[in-house]
Amino acid sequence: MDETPDIPTELEYQAALARGLLPIREVARRTGVNPVTLRAWERRYGLIVPLRTSKGHRLYAEDEVARIQLILTWLNRGVAVGQVKGLLKAKRPTIEAESEPDSLWDNQRRQLLNAIGALSERQLDERFNSAMALYPPRTLYRQLLQPLLAELELRWRCQFGAQVERVFLYSWLRSRLGTRLYHNNRQCTGAPLLLINFSELPMEPGLWLTAWLASSGDCPVEVFDWPVPPAELALAIARIEPRALLLYSSQTLSADGLPRLLNNSTCPILLAGPAAAIHREIVQAQNNDKLPPTCPDDPLAAVEALAELGLLHNR
Repeated sequence: MDETPDIPTELEYQAALARGLLPIREVARRTGVNPVTLRAWERRYGLIVPLRTSKGHRLYAEDEVARIQLILTWLNRGVAVGQVKGLLKAKRPTIEAESEPDSLWDNQRRQLLNAIGALSERQLDERFNSAMALYPPRTLYRQLLQPLLAELELRWRCQFGAQVERVFLYSWLRSRLGTRLYHNNRQCTGAPLLLINFSELPMEPGLWLTAWLASSGDCPVEVFDWPVPPAELALAIARIEPRALLLYSSQTLSADGLPRLLNNSTCPILLAGPAAAIHREIVQAQNNDKLPPTCPDDPLAAVEALAELGLLHNR
């Protein structure tokens, strides 16, 4: 196992910049692929070949960064990471039908469904951590977690034991993604993004998924996953001084709650979640410069909206 820390000295860093090279942390910031995944792509699949300093620190040329972006394009089309090298070599514009790219994700989703059905935290951890090591958060959300949650919602409509599965999964999700946020926050500086559960539900999985995806955008993130009265949100905003406030809800909001909050807020506000579609006309009618007219209804769309507003690095 390669345990060389990829933290070049300041002298090495400046010399690398002068040569047009980037350290691994900067590449991770620009591409959204964390250093653990970049190392796995290099060691296990030979997808990228960084240069090395005399002390073993990785440095990446611009063409390697472009290659990483191309790899992401293939992954976002559903291609397994093990198939990408062959496609890059052949400079193939399409995927052959017999490659069956969906089978990888279908198999992983079935494994997660089995772990959830067995209420097995260990199995769920193993499957998720294995996928996390190979795929960036946005790819994992798009190809694995979003379809998984959609399938579970259908299953839970008519299954005895649905609530215990739901509580098990949501508790696990909050714990694991919260841990990811903690480690990501230790590496970020600046004003945080503040995410608020704006519904009456005790757990909103979309809230934590949004926070996890946003934290991969080189942005510190704080989450309040219990409802907070609109009048008290002003207190939180004054003390935390966030770069923006994201209100996530899958329930309809009170008619006067949003205007009251707007009057007390000093930072940009984004309404997200399934409730956003319900309240889109109300939001657009506010004509308030603190509240963008966009109303993303799922975690990935929320993060992309934040990036478009200049609040995250756009991937």
